[in-house]
Amino acid sequence: MKTILAYGDSLTWGSDAATGGRHGFDDRWPNVLAAALGGKARVFADGLRGRTTAYDEFLADCDRNGARTLPTSLYMHAPVDLIILMLGANDMKPHIAGTAVAAMQGMRRLISIAKNHNSGLVDETRPDILIVAPPPLCETADPEFAAMFAGGIPESRMLASLYADLADEQGVGFFDASSVAETTPIDGVHMDAANTRAIGKALVPVATVMLGL
Repeated sequence: MKTILAYGDSLTWGSDAATGGRHGFDDRWPNVLAAALGGKARVFADGLRGRTTAYDEFLADCDRNGARTLPTSLYMHAPVDLIILMLGANDMKPHIAGTAVAAMQGMRRLISIAKNHNSGLVDETRPDILIVAPPPLCETADPEFAAMFAGGIPESRMLASLYADLADEQGVGFFDASSVAETTPIDGVHMDAANTRAIGKALVPVATVMLGL
C-alpha cells in the first residue's frame, strides 16, 4: 500500500468558518482522497492552522514554520511515496511575508527539503512531490480577517501561476485548487465543506497517476 502525506495549513486541517470549528472527518480533503483511493493508499493528514511555507509566526504558541517542521513529519510517516504540499495562504499576511513571490520561494524550500530528506530506512526512495496552489483569498466583511490578510487578495491570485512555473522548474507535480474550489466570504480564507471535498475528489486522478495505481 502506498503512503501519501498531506502537508498543509488550516485548509488541510479542515477549519470551518461558519462554525469556528472543524469540518467533519469525512469532509476534509485528505480523508476524501483516502476514501476514494480505497485500499490502494493511506493518507496521513498533517494540517496545522496558521502554518506558513518557510516563515516564522511570532504571534503563535506553536511552530508554524513549515520548512522547520517538515523533516519531522517526513520522519514520522516514513516511508512516504507522495507528499502533497498545499501551503501559501498564511504567507499572505503582511506581518509574515505578504507576497506571492515570498510564498513561492518558501515552497521552493519545502521542495528542496522533501527531495533531499533521508529517513535512514533500507531501500528508501524519495517521495514524489505535488504542490497545490490554495484557492485565492476573497473579500470578507469580517474585520479581523480582512485586516490580518490586508493586501493579500491580489497576491493570492498570483500563487497558481507562480507555483505552476515552480513545478516545471523543479520537476514536480502541480494542481490549482481554484479550478475546483473557492474560499468563503465568511472570513475570506477558509472553505465550506463542499469546497474542501471538491479538492479531495479532484486530487484522486492526480494521485493515481503519480503513484502508478
